Amino acid sequence: MAPDLSSQPLQLPLLSLFLCRADGSVGQTGPAGASREHSPAHTDAVTSVAALQPDLCVSGGRDKSVAVSSWRSGAALRRFTGHEREVTKVTSALDSNRVFSASRDKTVMMWELHGTSGPSQHFPGHDLVVTGLAVSPDASLLCTGSRDNTVCKWDTETGECLGRAAISRNLLCRENFMEAWCQREPLGHCAPEQAQLKAGYSSPDNNKPRSTKVTHLCWVPGEPYVIQTSEDKTIRVWDSRELQVAHTFPAKQHIQTCCDVSQDGRYCLSSSSGSAGHGAEATGCEHEQGQGK
Repeated sequence: MAPDLSSQPLQLPLLSLFLCRADGSVGQTGPAGASREHSPAHTDAVTSVAALQPDLCVSGGRDKSVAVSSWRSGAALRRFTGHEREVTKVTSALDSNRVFSASRDKTVMMWELHGTSGPSQHFPGHDLVVTGLAVSPDASLLCTGSRDNTVCKWDTETGECLGRAAISRNLLCRENFMEAWCQREPLGHCAPEQAQLKAGYSSPDNNKPRSTKVTHLCWVPGEPYVIQTSEDKTIRVWDSRELQVAHTFPAKQHIQTCCDVSQDGRYCLSSSSGSAGHGAEATGCEHEQGQGK
């Protein structure tokens, strides 16, 4: 059982990686489930972390770098530089030697674990910050998503863009627009029309489309499917072969910020944003049938 931390102050330095095993069975020196703080992996905040190999993880940071570290020792083994702005996402096909990173500089780069410190491949093409990154199990294909409302598919060997799909923005939702509008300011600071909106009245702009900006991507193990979350509060399943949406889950109550898939490819877990004590939750779905659990 994890220790009771309710009465203890939580102090998490931004620059360090905290790694733990739920059962506390591997390399734990403290109570089961306790986290272990390692030396800083970056000179600024860590923005993304992903598994690389059984003993290794990869991280990206606001310092524009990508680091490969041993979660056992905490040692940073490799550092890759080349992005012009902060790294937003990192990923890798498990047990491969290829690392991928997305950035606010609108590009994605591929790095070889045993290669030089520079990128081995570039993937330019998005118009805004890249916020989604998913690589096929054999590391031959890469899917990227962006705040420009598009998803792209790439050949990792050649860097060629094999397809580009725009996410439909013809989705109208009064409730979603109301929530986005009202979260800008507290009720007491709202203009009259904003105060009405927060109180539940209709808005003259209630026909505005929901934002479809991509927030995360993940590849379904052993399948040609990619799961995508976005700011329109939906989860989509893309068929990477034709780069078409194969299924869309019913919209959630809050913006979906991240997603992952079980190793057997059956279940999808997504997390959401929240405010005022609502949201900030995780939802499990059986992606083959599209039913929340």
